[in-house]
Formats: sequence, C-alpha cells, structure tokens
Amino acid sequence: MTATRPGRVIRWLRAERGSVTAEAVLIAPVLVMLLVFVAVVVHRGVDARLRLDDAAHQAARAASLQRTPAAAGTAAEATATSALSHAGLVCRDASVTTSTSASPGSAVVVSVRCTVGFGQALILGVPGSRTLSATASEVIDTYRSQPAAGGA
Repeated sequence: MTATRPGRVIRWLRAERGSVTAEAVLIAPVLVMLLVFVAVVVHRGVDARLRLDDAAHQAARAASLQRTPAAAGTAAEATATSALSHAGLVCRDASVTTSTSASPGSAVVVSVRCTVGFGQALILGVPGSRTLSATASEVIDTYRSQPAAGGA
C-alpha cells in the first residue's frame, strides 16, 4: 500500500496542470476593476486641483481690476466662488484670501483653499476628503488709476 500512495500523489499533482491559468482568468477582471477604481480616484484629485488653480487665477485677475483692497477681496471671493461653481467642483469649507496694497505696479496675491470629497464622483462612494489650495498673483496695471490727459 505504501507504493501506491506516492503514485496517487504524483498523479494528483499532474492533474492540477492548468489550474493557474483558470485562477488568473477568474482573478483578472477583479484586478482590472480595482485598477480602474484607483484611476478614477486619482483623476478626481487631479481634476479638482486643475479647477482650483483656474479659479485662483480668475480671482486674482478680478482682484487686480479693483481700486481698493476691500473691493479686491470682495471681487476675488465672488469670482472664485463663481468659477468653482461653474467648474462643477463642490467645496466644503472653501476660503479665499487676498493680499494687496492696491497701488499701481504692485501685485495682488489670491489663495483659494477648498476641501474636496472623493465620494461625489463615484458610484461606490469613496470615504474621505482632501484639502487643496492654490495661489495666483496678478500685477496691477501701472496706468489704470491715473486720470486721462487733457481733463474731461
């Protein structure tokens, strides 16, 4: 009887040929779905970052057109909020910070900070969020606040 047992084991091992291929065929769709899922989450973060950069740039441009620091801050906040809304980016705890002296030739610096949830773009609802920030600056035109030559 001891002579037949090793023979059975060897036959059993040889009968398992091709099982790795079957396992790979069964596991491949799961791995592809996982890869797509990770790609969608990464894309959500990159897309939010690009839209936030664009909103900061638009806000800085709007602030640079104003004549007072208070008006620049108001314009920057309104423009950033509008740009984020039109871009489809839903922010929790969005904040806009503006720093300027509003004198011709100086710069306006606008920082936009936004907390983006990952679950909004996915059917599966990924938990968690990430706080992103973007900063943009614009130079105030040197001749914008000088009166026109010749009066009237």
